[in-house]
Amino acid sequence: MVLEMQIGARLKEAREAQNLSLEELQEMTKIQKRYLIAIEEGNLQILPGKFYARAFMKEYANAVGLDPNELMEEYKEEVPKTEEPTEEQYSRIQRSRKNQEKSTSNFSLFPTIIVGLLIIGIIAVAIFFIAQNMSGTESKDPVEQDGNNDIVIKDDKGKNQANQDKANEENQDNEDEQGNDQDKDKKETKEATKEPKFTVVEEGSGSTPESTVAFSYTGDEVKATLEATGDTWLGVNADDGEALFEESMFNAEKSPLELDLTGKERVFFKIGNASVLTITINGVEMEYPVDPNNVRQNIWIELKQEAE
Repeated sequence: MVLEMQIGARLKEAREAQNLSLEELQEMTKIQKRYLIAIEEGNLQILPGKFYARAFMKEYANAVGLDPNELMEEYKEEVPKTEEPTEEQYSRIQRSRKNQEKSTSNFSLFPTIIVGLLIIGIIAVAIFFIAQNMSGTESKDPVEQDGNNDIVIKDDKGKNQANQDKANEENQDNEDEQGNDQDKDKKETKEATKEPKFTVVEEGSGSTPESTVAFSYTGDEVKATLEATGDTWLGVNADDGEALFEESMFNAEKSPLELDLTGKERVFFKIGNASVLTITINGVEMEYPVDPNNVRQNIWIELKQEAE
């Protein structure tokens, strides 16, 4: 049933006052022409849902120079009601952020531990040499006679020299062991830096921000997994023009969606409700560059293969 809506007439009047055609408005808002016509005529049942009805009306108002908040308040009796996203929808993103912070904190302890070991080793060597110098003070060498009445002088210097050589040997072993530990820590640090990860290149802005993130990885395969806890409009395209997921409604019933991104350099995600969509690549969950409360987001993901 088509409803006679004053808000639709108001929007159409503003569009015509600016001499904008539906085709021009479609290009400005990225909203399909049939949805724009449906809003003007009050034919809301063909829209993807209540959430999109409100979002499309706001975007329409912005494009024709009307204040969307004032418009929605003035015609609040006509505008479909929808609920705000719940805390549960963001729990996985928050958990991912906490785990990442914890991992970074643990990793930062390695340099401190290495410096501490070096300081302890230096102090131990200094104490040893001080003790050796103190014990090496001059004393009279004991004199004995053998059976031939020849005088034999007992020389403790040779014994002290042997002890010092042994100590030096032990110190060298300790230094070699510390060096091995440092090499091991450096190797572990290098391996840690090669873990697959996301990096924000450019953070978008506006009502539909367009952001760019980089995903660095090793190996040959790149697999993406998309999961939704509610309804969202979704489209996924590679920069070579291949449509990996045609624009349509995506929800929990269609989850998880597996996409093979192997060999792709850049992939574009058009998302209608970021608060319910989780994107994971090679087991690493992407943190949205813009708060997912800004539900409409366009994201370019650059895939960068690193040498192992």
